[in-house]
Amino acid sequence: MKKLKRALPFLTVALALALTACGSSGTSGSPSDTGQQGGVEKVIKVGATAVPHAEILEHVKPTLAKEGIKLEVVTFSDYAQLNPQLVDKQLDANYFQHIPYLDNFNQQKGTDLQWIAKVHIEPMGIYSKKIKSVDDLKSQGGTVAIPNDATNGGRALALLAKAGVIQLKPGAGVTATVRDIVQKPGNLTIRELDAAMLPRALDDVTAAVINTNYALQANLNPTKDAIFLESADSPYANVLVVRKGDEKRPELVKLAQALTSDDVKQFIEQKYHGAVVPAPALAPALQ
Repeated sequence: MKKLKRALPFLTVALALALTACGSSGTSGSPSDTGQQGGVEKVIKVGATAVPHAEILEHVKPTLAKEGIKLEVVTFSDYAQLNPQLVDKQLDANYFQHIPYLDNFNQQKGTDLQWIAKVHIEPMGIYSKKIKSVDDLKSQGGTVAIPNDATNGGRALALLAKAGVIQLKPGAGVTATVRDIVQKPGNLTIRELDAAMLPRALDDVTAAVINTNYALQANLNPTKDAIFLESADSPYANVLVVRKGDEKRPELVKLAQALTSDDVKQFIEQKYHGAVVPAPALAPALQ
C-alpha cells in the first residue's frame, strides 16, 4: 500500500502528459497551424525574381500576417521557370512579368493564367560602358544586345525605335523581331541574349537594352546610368498572376490588395527613386 501511495504522484504526472499529447495531436502535423488560439494560418507560396519583386513581397509579409496569412517568397534567377511552376501547382502565384509576356506565354503554351493586380512598372533602359548617348549608335553603329524572349525583345526594339536608332515596320507591336527592322545604321548589329545575362554583356557590346530588375541587381541605377529610358507611361505593368479559378481565392485577393495599397506605393517610391514606378490597380473582377 505504501509503494502504491509513493507511485501515485508519478502516475498523475504521466497521465497529465499523455492527455496533453492527445489534446495537441489534431494539429501537430499541420504545417499551417499558427499555434495561436487554435487558429489556422493560411500559407501561400509566391515565386518572384529578386529585385524588385521579392523585395516588395517581403515588405507586405507583416500586413498579411495580421490577416492570418503566411507568405512564402521563392526567389528565382531564371524567370522562364516561374510560369511553368505555377501551372504545375508548385506555386500559388507568381510576380515577375508584365501583361504582354503573360499573354504571349498563354498563347504559346495553351495555358490560361490570369493576372489579378497591376503592381508596378519597370522602365526598360539602354545602357552602355562605351558611349554616352544613343546618338553615337546612330552615327557609329556597333553591337546592341537585347533580350531573346519574344515580348521583351519586341519591347527592346520598340525602345530603340523610340530613341531613333532603328525603324520598325508599321504595326510591328510588342512581338516585333529583328526581321521587322526596316532601317538601321549600316554597321549596327543586334545580338539576342538571355535577359539575365545582359548586364554582364556590357563589357563586350556597345550597348544593351536591359530590364530594370536585372539592371538593379547589377547595381545600375536606371535614372542615372541609362543613356535612354522608357517613359513612365509604359504599358508594361508587372502583375500578380494566378491559375484560372484562383482569382477570388481569399488569401490571394488579400495579397493583391496589399500589393496595390498606398503603403506599397510609398515603399516603391522611397526605395527605388523612379527606377520602379507604382501602377496600383486590381483586375476588373476584383474591383
